[in-house]
Amino acid sequence: MSRDLVVALSGGIGGAKLALGLSRIVEPDNLLVVANVGDDFEHLGLHISPDSDTLMYALAGLDNAKLGWGRRDETWSFMETLAALGGEDWFRLGDRDLAVHIERTRRLRQGESLSAITADFCRRLGVGPRVLPATDDRLRTRLRTDEGWLDFQDYFVRLECHPVVRELAFEGADNARPHPGLLAALRDERLRAVIICPSNPFISVEPILAVAGMRQALAASAAPIVAVSPIISGRAVKGPTAKMMGELGMTPSAAAVAERYGELLDGYVMDVEDAEEAAQVAPKTTLARTLMTNLGQRENLARVVLEAADALASSKRGRDLVA
Repeated sequence: MSRDLVVALSGGIGGAKLALGLSRIVEPDNLLVVANVGDDFEHLGLHISPDSDTLMYALAGLDNAKLGWGRRDETWSFMETLAALGGEDWFRLGDRDLAVHIERTRRLRQGESLSAITADFCRRLGVGPRVLPATDDRLRTRLRTDEGWLDFQDYFVRLECHPVVRELAFEGADNARPHPGLLAALRDERLRAVIICPSNPFISVEPILAVAGMRQALAASAAPIVAVSPIISGRAVKGPTAKMMGELGMTPSAAAVAERYGELLDGYVMDVEDAEEAAQVAPKTTLARTLMTNLGQRENLARVVLEAADALASSKRGRDLVA
């Protein structure tokens, strides 16, 4: 049987880069990208899904590479007018992006699921792979900081990650259910690999893992689970990952991220600059160039990750035959 199905767990910017690389070497029907919904929030009466939209725009070739979020062909008349009227302008919504949020909110209020709306938007924008919210149920990331408990977007955007993080909570996770499409993919005999993209482990990946039953479903999958480090030489490529690690009492390092994921992982891809840390990592490690500043690098890393997963799968099948 051909094992050609790939599941990728992803947050926004960093995860979207690898998701795009995977989309270039995996047939569209065989790639399922699972989006974090912990960043979702209601703003100006609209339902905003930042990570799902970042993935959608990246896979559609519409992403704003300069900003790392939003659309590249954006205009800002709405925000300029809103600011002139004294409205809340700390979370920037471009004119084209605004249409997505308005239509999503309208359809949610009519009873459609978030996953169905996301799938339809992706189809209309020409996205080949399937982008699937981790859950259709409400789940929100909150952070306990030196300024008290904060909703994620207040911490991340309004306060620009300045507060010191003491604790994270995923509101609604205990009652949320993994999307049935994801559960089906994890049980599929064609599953080749589960890839944890190089997204922030705390605020992008752990909200996915926090969904009730998610870790168990991943652990029960027969395919290898391989994560890519978001840390290179103690620094995050983008975002507050290293800062948060220090504030939570962890050394900002690739090895510490692997330790955070723990026994969930079968393999781990880390940058060649962190080669000395490889001995500290329990899962089988693969060294590669993990910085993705252009499309070629994204494709190359995607190949490395899948090759690492294939090697792990062959080893696992060999052990099973011996047993």
